[in-house]
Amino acid sequence: YLDDGFILDKRIGIACPKEATHCKILIANTPMDTDKVKIHGSRVRTDSTARIAEIEAAERLRMEQKCQKIIDHGISVFINRQLIYDVPMQFFASNGVVAIEHADFDGVERLALVTGGEIASTFDHPELVKLGTAGKVEEIMIGEDRLIRFSGLPASQASTIVLRGAAQHILDEADRSLHDALSVLSQTVVETRTVLGGGCSESLMAKAVDEAAKRTPGKRSLDMVQGCIGDVQALGITESYKCKRQVLLSAAEAAEMILRIDNIITAAPRQRQ
Repeated sequence: YLDDGFILDKRIGIACPKEATHCKILIANTPMDTDKVKIHGSRVRTDSTARIAEIEAAERLRMEQKCQKIIDHGISVFINRQLIYDVPMQFFASNGVVAIEHADFDGVERLALVTGGEIASTFDHPELVKLGTAGKVEEIMIGEDRLIRFSGLPASQASTIVLRGAAQHILDEADRSLHDALSVLSQTVVETRTVLGGGCSESLMAKAVDEAAKRTPGKRSLDMVQGCIGDVQALGITESYKCKRQVLLSAAEAAEMILRIDNIITAAPRQRQ
């Protein structure tokens, strides 16, 4: 079915609000573990456990300062492509911010597109960051899965197709069929010409072959509702011209290859001396 809004296959962070309205959204790609420089093999030597506690406290303080800079943007939803560790997640939750972690690259790109925001990586200048908006962000359940739905988006035409099935192979087949249909649709936007559907083009080509060869059976266009031959133009059945042309070219290439193979098989053996 078609859901009105954008659905993200993620969960809202622990202890964060599960619903927010009139949202200002900050989409980011930034590390949210610690701000320390990560150098493989580096070591910190201290002469006491108290010094270790001071280092950990300093790292925690720097992360809290970074979280505060993010909140100072006036947001109610924070979405990060990378993981959000316990300290920043707790900080966001205590400030009533909906935090969503590990939204993969495709997820943040699409969110930026439908919410009207931009992906940020630094937060020192809030005036340079473009925030996204949404009428409502909520955690929903579809079947046994928890997902996040963004509704009331600036891109009002944004929607999500939800596929449900009894088995994984059924979902895979439905996904492939839907992908093929969307691919044809995207190509039709580029090449706007269409041809009559319902097998009309095939029937015309088969008729031409019938007239030339008198032995190739033709196809007929059937009205599946009335159970008889119908007028596809009157029924409004059309297909992509580019897709139909590619089908014809592929069929011609396949037939040519078969003819070449037959010639090779039936060729006389090479004379040996």
